[in-house]
Amino acid sequence: MGRGALMDAMRPQLSADLRQVAATTDASSDAAIMLRVRAGDQPAFDYLVQKYRRPLVSFMYRMARNPAVAEDLAQEVFLRVYRSRATYEASAKFTTWLYRIATNLAVNHARDTRHERPEVTVSLDEPDEETGTTFELADDALSAEQTMVRRERVLAIRGKVGALPERHRLAVIMHKYQQLDYKQIAEVLKLSESATKSLLFRAYETLREQLKEFV
Repeated sequence: MGRGALMDAMRPQLSADLRQVAATTDASSDAAIMLRVRAGDQPAFDYLVQKYRRPLVSFMYRMARNPAVAEDLAQEVFLRVYRSRATYEASAKFTTWLYRIATNLAVNHARDTRHERPEVTVSLDEPDEETGTTFELADDALSAEQTMVRRERVLAIRGKVGALPERHRLAVIMHKYQQLDYKQIAEVLKLSESATKSLLFRAYETLREQLKEFV
């Protein structure tokens, strides 16, 4: 599969073939769908791309802080998933396998570009990933002062999460923003569950201390 075909699959649409995949498969069994991909079922792969495109782009954006790079890295993840289809084994959750690929790619990209990346900046026109709205759009439910405080808080959180040590940052992003559980994060990072819990505890304690003025 080339990037052109993959980009078509990543477009936000749901064809009749994809609707059939969704209708005939247990929504909780992505591993079963990936086994269909391994057997040569192209619509099954397209379904997984559609389902995980936004979470992966979001994950990569939080790591790279560049929308274009995030899209490229998400595409590369799906290409690696497709190329690895013949060796896929449903021994763990599909999301664990997927995020292990994504994490390795994100970490390698960060290390390869750490000397050329400019200081991270965040546009105030960028949509809030939790609400989906931009700060420039007035919210009738909030006063101007409340809107300003919310904006400062979101920007502060993004900045402090981005400044965490690499493994802490990965764990927080997967836990808070990607909703992976401790077991999945442990498997992605190749840690024990207890070590993962300790890692997240230390990361959240650091964030709480650095963001206490906004709490």
